[in-house]
Amino acid sequence: MNQMIIFVLNDLDKSADLLEAWEEAGARGITCINTTGLGSIRHSAEIADLPFYLSLTDILKSKQHHHCTFFTVVNDDNLLEKLIQAAQKVTGGLDKPNTGFLFTIPVSSVYGMSSDD
Repeated sequence: MNQMIIFVLNDLDKSADLLEAWEEAGARGITCINTTGLGSIRHSAEIADLPFYLSLTDILKSKQHHHCTFFTVVNDDNLLEKLIQAAQKVTGGLDKPNTGFLFTIPVSSVYGMSSDD
């Protein structure tokens, strides 16, 4: 079954290492985007009374990217496990605080994903 693996990496300095490790493991079509969580925005805000709900404009104005979010779709359970293990190795273990957050989602249909090189 197809699975999407999504990994939010906290340490931006490890982004290249993760991309390399996932590519070596066999992942294709890896997407990486800069992301910022609401907690990071609030933590770094200079406004003491920052509202609980930020507008999209507020988020876009912050220009802060504290994480990289990687995702790809795989159709092989062995490859999925290799990607999870690679993320564990790059971070030193996802059970440690402030390393990252990884999850998978079953994907029922995929279009445009080639099975050949």
